[in-house]
Amino acid sequence: MEEKPSASIKPHLDKLTLGVTRILETSPGVAEVTFVEKEPAERHTIISWEQKNSCVLPEDLKNFYLMTDGFQMTWSVKTDDTPMPLGSMVINSVSKLCRLGGSSMYTLPNAPTLADLEDDTDEEGNGDKLEKPHFDSRSLIFELDPCNGNGKVCLVYKHAKPVVSPDTEIWFLDRALYWHFLTKTFTAYYRLLITHLGLPQWQYAFTSYGVSPQAKQWFNMYKPITINTALLSEEADSFVNKLDPNKVFKSKNKTAVMKKKPPSQPAGSQKSHMSMTSTKTSSLAGNSSRK
Repeated sequence: MEEKPSASIKPHLDKLTLGVTRILETSPGVAEVTFVEKEPAERHTIISWEQKNSCVLPEDLKNFYLMTDGFQMTWSVKTDDTPMPLGSMVINSVSKLCRLGGSSMYTLPNAPTLADLEDDTDEEGNGDKLEKPHFDSRSLIFELDPCNGNGKVCLVYKHAKPVVSPDTEIWFLDRALYWHFLTKTFTAYYRLLITHLGLPQWQYAFTSYGVSPQAKQWFNMYKPITINTALLSEEADSFVNKLDPNKVFKSKNKTAVMKKKPPSQPAGSQKSHMSMTSTKTSSLAGNSSRK
């Protein structure tokens, strides 16, 4: 249920959103900033989840759920007097913290699963010395954010055998099912989510191929509140138009000033005028020679 925060809980929400709502509300072109207030998760719900999945939630994520059972903030921009959804910040509730790779993609018997994609050849490109998650029983993977269909942000327990290690990491799984490391802790990821304003495809800024040109336009208009400015390379910026939000969303009530052009003369009159001037100059020259 979507509700606007009341004045009594405004300081609490400001702390939860790190004050980003005020930044968005004062940004040019932003039409609507919506925060979905959620009740805290019950402690027994968290314990039940841990028992069901045979793992323990990280302490920072557990404290987050005890404060609010998930997170959702969206904002829109106004184009042609019509709000268009743009930014989206989502963290699934405990009930939607579902495991990836455990069920088949189809309902047919012997249907393939994500675990069937596991290939040992993937380790040969492990030059960064960072072990990637596995879809099979070696790792436990849970979806934190569906990313509006652009991929999935996942809570990953990379070592599940012989027992599940309590160490977790936050990884991004793109649409091509490649893994990209984001942060070590949920707290660090939450800060990334807020400071990038939920801009479309912001997670791709942490991949080798970066965000799409369309998403980069929005990045240039609503710059993320992040110190890592190298995520948007200068070379790629040369192919992107630099848009000024103050000019894009300025008022269109100004009347256009039409400049009147002098009436153009027909070609025939121009020729006759030129012939008359030439005859006049020749006659003057003849008179001067007679004198």
